[in-house]
Amino acid sequence: MSITVPAERIETQVNKRLQQTAQKAKIAGFRPGKVPMSVIRQRYEADARQEAVGDVIQASFYEAVVEQKLNPAGAPSVEPKVLEKGKDLEYVATFEVFPEFTVAGFDSIAVERLSADVTDADLDKMLEILRKQNVRFELADRAAQNEDQLNIDFVGKVDGEVFAGGSAKGTQLVLGSGRMIPGFEDGLVGAKAGEERVLSLTFPADYQNLDLAGKTAEFTVTVNTVSEPKLPELTEEFFAQFGIKEAGIDGFRTEVRKNMERELRQAIKSKVKNQVMDGLLATNPIEVPKALLDNEVNRLRVQAVQQFGGNIKPDQLPAELFEEQAKRRVVLGLIVAEVVKQFDLKPDEDRVRELIQEMASAYQEPEQVVSWYYKNDQQMNEVRSVVLEEQVVDTVLQKASVTDKSVSYEEAVKPAEAAQAD
Repeated sequence: MSITVPAERIETQVNKRLQQTAQKAKIAGFRPGKVPMSVIRQRYEADARQEAVGDVIQASFYEAVVEQKLNPAGAPSVEPKVLEKGKDLEYVATFEVFPEFTVAGFDSIAVERLSADVTDADLDKMLEILRKQNVRFELADRAAQNEDQLNIDFVGKVDGEVFAGGSAKGTQLVLGSGRMIPGFEDGLVGAKAGEERVLSLTFPADYQNLDLAGKTAEFTVTVNTVSEPKLPELTEEFFAQFGIKEAGIDGFRTEVRKNMERELRQAIKSKVKNQVMDGLLATNPIEVPKALLDNEVNRLRVQAVQQFGGNIKPDQLPAELFEEQAKRRVVLGLIVAEVVKQFDLKPDEDRVRELIQEMASAYQEPEQVVSWYYKNDQQMNEVRSVVLEEQVVDTVLQKASVTDKSVSYEEAVKPAEAAQAD
């Protein structure tokens, strides 16, 4: 976009700055506020003109895009054409705009909507999982077997030389956990406390340490103790670990079932949403403005550094690592915003309250959680955004091809990637 600004507008801004400078300038031989304008102009006009031109370019660009009803997707690249004093300012602003499009293709989106119930068998299996997560180990005077916990010392050597990171003392290892390289844990099955075993093993070809990948190593392992797993009984003491007191086994089962049903609803909702979003992406190809993509890549870089820590700076992470995810997020953001606009959607406040109550029900003091949300504007806006996105999904489902399928609880809550692998 080529933009021209009258010279008078520039000079007005320059003079305004010079007058402000004259009121506070301290120059030897003159009292403050009494410095002749010719002296002020001689000393400060160049800086004042540079500031004025920058401010006028910014303001005139904004005025031009408003007048032309354009929606910039990032800051412009400005190339001055005429900058001479006394002449009209001319410059060319190059910038990306948000794409203009209409979301379509709802009827070509296919969605499989799962339904499931939490059965007593599912509940019993979950109780066993909770017991295993809280397993205790007690010393056992017998040979080690899978699921036992061993306390061991070991030294690893490659070509007769001890290698870095290949030795440890007093480390705890549960047999069958898959923590060590293939063959290590199997080689300790049947060992007793005080026994020493020598294991000749080969590191996997894709081992993370390339110096060891594919090489044969000899591990000398001393078993210090063997401990067998003891699952906790379903007692009041066990229930109290989950914040459930004086409710007995029936109360505990009721609470666990509620949590499973909440997880089930969220899993089904998430899978439907992912299918809808995938469908919207497939039926609405959009050219992504580079400025938006770059901003999202930088946001993902910062999140990665915050999550994994370390001394690395966000801009040290290769942009290619995040481009695919960034593009998906940007395009979906544009599509969702356009659906909201096309169908004039507003957050349903009843659904907002229901969602808050659903989230609060996972806490011991749900009323306090609900109150906290309603006192926190930022959190409320985030919840409204989630609800608005759910309403977008519902809008698409009204026209999409939806197939309902009854499945087991386990299949319904299984992550999509795992389900595809099966």
